[in-house]
Amino acid sequence: MGERLRQVTTAERRVRLALRHRLAPGARAATPEEVAGALVALHGTDPATVYLAVGARLEDAGGTVTGLDRALYEERSLVRMHGMRHTVFVFPTELAAVVHASTGLTVAARARAALVKDMTTGSDGRLTPEWLAEVEAATLAALARRGQATVNELVHDEPRLREQFTHGAGGKYEHTVSSRLMRVLGVEGRVVRGRPLGSWTSTRFRWAVAPPHPELPPAGAQSDLLRRWLTACGPATEADLKWWTGWRVTDVRKALAAIGAQAVSLDDGGTGYVADGDGEPVAGAVEPWAALLPALDPTAMGWQDRDWYLAPALRPALFDRSGNVGPTVWWNGRVVGGWAQRPDGEIVWRLLETQGVGSEAHTAVEAEAARLCAWVAGTRITPRFRTPLERELASS
Repeated sequence: MGERLRQVTTAERRVRLALRHRLAPGARAATPEEVAGALVALHGTDPATVYLAVGARLEDAGGTVTGLDRALYEERSLVRMHGMRHTVFVFPTELAAVVHASTGLTVAARARAALVKDMTTGSDGRLTPEWLAEVEAATLAALARRGQATVNELVHDEPRLREQFTHGAGGKYEHTVSSRLMRVLGVEGRVVRGRPLGSWTSTRFRWAVAPPHPELPPAGAQSDLLRRWLTACGPATEADLKWWTGWRVTDVRKALAAIGAQAVSLDDGGTGYVADGDGEPVAGAVEPWAALLPALDPTAMGWQDRDWYLAPALRPALFDRSGNVGPTVWWNGRVVGGWAQRPDGEIVWRLLETQGVGSEAHTAVEAEAARLCAWVAGTRITPRFRTPLERELASS
């Protein structure tokens, strides 16, 4: 018989989450860089999510906006770029090469091939790969001169970006070269999102040339990324890892073997993995804690199997039809409700789970709602992907 695996209980997983995701009050971070480093990646599809996710984990949330703006646009210690599953994330800048080599190269090759095919066939051969290479070089040169620019500004410098082509049966979709090309350059790691037009909730981004980074061997980069993520989120199953990274299961297994990941038993009878040397029980207790996390928060979206922290019965209210999670209320390591912001700026919330959620939880959630309301300072927050409970609360 093989050696019996150590069991990591759901209770222990919730303690790990509280500490490593910087959600318990005693575990909060001092800077946005600390938060990003602890979580490995912050979802960036909705710009507000990055700020709200960081603010929920800072000792002093009042400095969230200025601190993140400094890190993203002045010191460049954080970078917003395409990563796992073709999704936009914010990473520590030193991870850019790891993310690009471990997840970006395969996606980028597919994206460029699709662009060339759609463009050439959708323009009756008028737009060729050679033509695209000229436009691409001119666009990158213009972006380098400007430092950062919107697509409209780049179109002024390189008018050929305005060219259009059709895609799909019967020319169903019409694209401009600019929209598709900038996306391809993004997944190739050659451009990144710059400072937006407007406030920190704006989706109107400028583009900037990506910071230079070394080209790493893909297998080594996959091992590095997996080790970091397991340290933050382990234990996790193969299915969790495949979902989060977007890799093939064979790549997941190779990376697990390469880093010497330790197998553990989970309460549901499944097998999870932790980073090498991270298999010992978590010592000490965590004080009771509450958190109001935003839509697409990296903790709420961190695992494919979420039953250990989010009851299935709560999902219809908290997720949209595409599987995007909305704003959530947490108590001691599990989702117990949701929240929203009314048009007048008030933060409102509702509990959907009552078991084990008493007066102490109500008081703690109220305190977190007040803390959130204070630092957003009246900025209107509407999630990019609306969910049933968020819509209801926002209009109540």
